[in-house]
Amino acid sequence: MSAPALADSDSDTAGDRIALDVTDLTVDLRTPTGVVRAVDHVSFAARRGETLALLGESGCGKSMTAQALVGLLDPIADITDGSVVLGDTDLITASKRKRRQIAGTELAIVFQDALTALNPVYTVGTQLAEPFRIHRKMSSRDARREAIRLMEHVGIPEPESRVDSYPHQFSGGMRQRLLIAMAVALSPKVLLADEPTTALDVTVQAQIMSLLNDLRTEFDMAVILITHDLALVAEQADRVAIMYAGNVVETGRVADVFANPKHPYTKGLLESVPVNVKRGEDLKSIGGTPPDLHSVPSGCVYQARCPLAQDICVSTRPALLSVDTDRAAACHFTEEVGNA
Repeated sequence: MSAPALADSDSDTAGDRIALDVTDLTVDLRTPTGVVRAVDHVSFAARRGETLALLGESGCGKSMTAQALVGLLDPIADITDGSVVLGDTDLITASKRKRRQIAGTELAIVFQDALTALNPVYTVGTQLAEPFRIHRKMSSRDARREAIRLMEHVGIPEPESRVDSYPHQFSGGMRQRLLIAMAVALSPKVLLADEPTTALDVTVQAQIMSLLNDLRTEFDMAVILITHDLALVAEQADRVAIMYAGNVVETGRVADVFANPKHPYTKGLLESVPVNVKRGEDLKSIGGTPPDLHSVPSGCVYQARCPLAQDICVSTRPALLSVDTDRAAACHFTEEVGNA
C-alpha cells in the first residue's frame, strides 16, 4: 500500500524537497500475550522547510512510528516491512555504524519528557557539547563554546553562567529548549518532535513551537510533529497524516483536510472539538473505542465506529488513494463523508 503519487502540478518541486520518504513501514510489537501489529504499512513523505503532523488518538501508532524512524524499537518491536529513505540511505537496511553517523547529523528527535531525556548527572554544557566532540572531533574547549552558542540561540538566558548547571536547575520550558538545542546542533535534515509541548503551560507551548518554526526555516529542515492536539496542528503544521489503529487513513494539506475531511475518522475528530458548543448542549464524540491490536478487523480498521460502514468495509480494507491534489484517504466512501 504505497503512498499516492504527488499531483503532476507540483510533483517536480515537491519531489525535490522530500527529505524523508516512508513507504509501507510496518512494525510488529512483542507483548506478553503475543505479537501485534502496531504500525501497518504506513506511508508518508516529509518535505524540507515544512511541518508534517502525525495526528491521532493515543495508541494509534504515532510514537511507535517515530521510534522506528530513529531506530529505538529494540528490544520490544521489529520493523517487518517497508522502507525509510533519508537522502540516498534506507534507514531500515542501513548498518548500525551508518545509523550512528546519521543520528544528529541528518535525523534527530525531540522527546516529550525533557527531564528524563536529559542525563541528570551531567551538566547541560557537557551534553550539548557531546555531538560536536563525537561527530566533528572538536576539542573540549571548542565544543563548550558551541554549547554556549546553542544555548543562546534557543533563548536560554545567561548561557555563559548556566552552561555548567544541571538539568534539574532549569524550568520545564528551558529544559525543552535544551533538548531542541541538542537536536539541531548539527543541522539535521529531519527533526522529529514527539509531543514537544506536553505538560507545558499554554504560553510556554507557544514559545516552544515558535522556536521550532524559526529553526525549521533557518536550517530548512523537515519537521515531523507527533501530536493528538488538533489546535496545535491547525496553527503549526503545513501537512497532516491522520493515523488510526496503526494505519494512515488520510493525508493532505492541513487547511484542506480540516476544511473538507475525506475520512469519517477525520470528520469525527474535528466535530469533537467544542468550538461552537453552547452552555447546556451535549458535546460530540466518536462512539466506541479503537480496536484491540490483537484483533484488528480484516476490513476497514474504522468500521466498528463509522456511520458509513457497509458490507464492503467489513470484507475489504480500503487503500490510501489520491482523492485530490496532494490529498489521499483510505475510505470506500470519500465522497459521502461530508454528508455523514
